[in-house]
Amino acid sequence: MNSIRLCRHNIMMVPESTRVLIRPFIPAESHRVTAILGRALALTEEEVEQKLEDVHQEFDSRHYDIEALLWQHYLKVAASIFTQRELSRARQLLIGAYFSGEYSLESAALFNPSIVQHPDQSDLQDGALRFIMSLRATGEGHISSIEFRSGVVSPDGHISLDPISRFVTLPEIVPNPSYRKKSFIHKFHEMGFYNDYANAVMAPLANEFTRSDLNKSVGTVRHENQPCTVDLQRTLECIQWLADSNYEILFSPKIGMSERIIFPTSSNESNGIEDARFVRFTEDDGLIMYYATYTAYNGRTILPQFIETQDFLHFRVLTLNGSAVQNKGMALFPRRIDGRYAMLSRQDDENLFIMFSDNPHFWNEAQILMRPAEVWESVKVGNCGSPIETEAGWLVITHGVGPMRKYCIGAALLDLHDPTKLIGRLREPLLSAEGNEREGYVPNVVYSCGSLLHDGKVILPYAMSDIATAIVSVSVNEILAALTVRK
Repeated sequence: MNSIRLCRHNIMMVPESTRVLIRPFIPAESHRVTAILGRALALTEEEVEQKLEDVHQEFDSRHYDIEALLWQHYLKVAASIFTQRELSRARQLLIGAYFSGEYSLESAALFNPSIVQHPDQSDLQDGALRFIMSLRATGEGHISSIEFRSGVVSPDGHISLDPISRFVTLPEIVPNPSYRKKSFIHKFHEMGFYNDYANAVMAPLANEFTRSDLNKSVGTVRHENQPCTVDLQRTLECIQWLADSNYEILFSPKIGMSERIIFPTSSNESNGIEDARFVRFTEDDGLIMYYATYTAYNGRTILPQFIETQDFLHFRVLTLNGSAVQNKGMALFPRRIDGRYAMLSRQDDENLFIMFSDNPHFWNEAQILMRPAEVWESVKVGNCGSPIETEAGWLVITHGVGPMRKYCIGAALLDLHDPTKLIGRLREPLLSAEGNEREGYVPNVVYSCGSLLHDGKVILPYAMSDIATAIVSVSVNEILAALTVRK
């Protein structure tokens, strides 16, 4: 190991199975839905009220507003109800309960963190910093979502987390989100679906259009091209998929940071939202935007996705475009370099790449930045989040995979003005799994999706063996000294 001194903080974020949300639980077979509804309709009103009261007594304390959730799930099956008589509110809610189930978001793991400066730095001591940490939470079926924590780094370097709520809350899905026409057309070309039908849908739309605008145009094209051909059907399904993959979500400001959950919404992320890498991005005009890349997984294929937010309340989720958008581990630099956006990426599951673009949603060219060099990174090398700007250069926290698929965390330094130039890299790991850190869902792994520089210290949250999360801090000068001495 190298001589860089790590300060291990007395913080351990472990999976908590009691943090649950309510999800729809609706059988795929229509006859089963009908059978369940029949049993609910056969109950007397007295039985309905008693059974609903049982649900309240057992589950009220686990959720903020259970009736609102049961009502939403009732509406999902209301069209299948085969009676004309008016149903009582109690029976409707009980039917909603029949088609609901709790899901424990982080029962399996709470890992792969990233950390950024909180947009609200009010009411702090001089020298303190408030932060937001994102975490990958994994539950039953290995479905991953994004959770958040907040906390403070005190002037003396002590790190504390804000109290973690027992409750979790899903955001409201904005019903009529807006889209960018250029991005849609570019994605159609990538997918090989930009044909006469797609052009007919897109042509009447403005440069910025809404979902209702899109639905109206799709309906017009479908009506004007009857009978519906296979090509038309496939094109319209592609448009629907793309619209579903670009969405907006909104949390109430009354919801605490630890209560906000970004759970899979679109079909391409149905099996998980993995490894979000958040970065606080400063535009040339001083505008601050928080971006994140993540991997959407549907059980078969992966798709790199993009998140935009300014306040961690309103999020836009977007597809990334371009021939260089592939594989995992994309991490955006925190500002433009010579007027262009820059991104670290992984194209071949072995080397670390860098790419540049005039638009953060379009990436077409990538070049190798680092290849495996040391034994501890001999299988592959990648990033552990967005680069950190220092006077000496861009500090990149890396990960390397070596013998026995052991993951270690390292570091590299890139030229500040030309980050394609590698100034130095650690010969030995900065951090590797030790003792109990070696045991978990995936043994012998330490991994991070983002770190933070504050008051001369790199604050580095990291996951241990894909199950829990801890935090270390380290002097940036010690890391830089090691990087600039030995190349």
